[in-house]
Amino acid sequence: MAYNCVVLVKQVPDTKRITGQAMNDDGTVNRSALPAIFNPEDLNALELALQIKDEFGGRVTVITMGLATAADVLRESLFRGADDAILITDRRCAASDTLATSYIISCAVKKLDYDVVLCGRQAIDGDTAQVGPQLAEKLSIPQITYVEELIELKKKTITVKRNIGAGWQKVKTTLPVLLTVTDEANEPRVNAAKKMMKYKNAYTPIELEQKLKIENEGTSPEELKELIEYKRSECEKKGLLIKQWDLDYLEADLNWCGRNGSPTKVHRIMSVVLAAKESKEVEPSSEGIAEMVHELIKDKTIS
Repeated sequence: MAYNCVVLVKQVPDTKRITGQAMNDDGTVNRSALPAIFNPEDLNALELALQIKDEFGGRVTVITMGLATAADVLRESLFRGADDAILITDRRCAASDTLATSYIISCAVKKLDYDVVLCGRQAIDGDTAQVGPQLAEKLSIPQITYVEELIELKKKTITVKRNIGAGWQKVKTTLPVLLTVTDEANEPRVNAAKKMMKYKNAYTPIELEQKLKIENEGTSPEELKELIEYKRSECEKKGLLIKQWDLDYLEADLNWCGRNGSPTKVHRIMSVVLAAKESKEVEPSSEGIAEMVHELIKDKTIS
């Protein structure tokens, strides 16, 4: 029996690289000064979904919500083996807290055929661990949090091991189900070279439009519009057009989105002084680059 998995992923600032220069005067994080990365435990969730696909068949669809740049984590998901990717982007999503975010994502998941919904236990930029459980409630499906191991998946039931801090629980429930996955669950696979070559030119419509505007500066609006439509059609034919959904497509209630749907309020901000560490300087030479590549292969960053 094949199973369709939906994986929720997020692009987050690399909090391991925060320095004093990455803090604003008001004590908040200056995200523009930090490299953006794939949320670590979301990679574990993706790996578990890919393992289910490898063993039982089915499809893996990845969803993220954010700006156009968030498509980077969708491409990386395709590089690792995902079958489909969806970017939810809309200015009206701005300032969404976990409640609004889970509502918006629930609208997207409801449009898909799914058996298992997976996400990382929590994101490193918020550490709330709330979106997964809130999403399960909005989808009206069972949830199992802190999953460390898939024990059995048979017909319409799933059995997993979950961490409860002082020990573990063996939990069995029916499908569909939502799982939040910890970093102890598996070792995420690296990007596959063949899939990187296939999907390196996969774009969302907004990325494609921005790219063509830069490459064809001075072109008349009519010609540019025609070119964008042509390139979009070509990408779609080749399976290289990443789906892009907005709140209108999701038929979302705007009262539950963005600032309107976010009851969370910031009570106080404390300034934190941080120092840089764990950095390594690479010599700008052939030998230095060769050594860096060797280290990246050794720690399985690339293959």
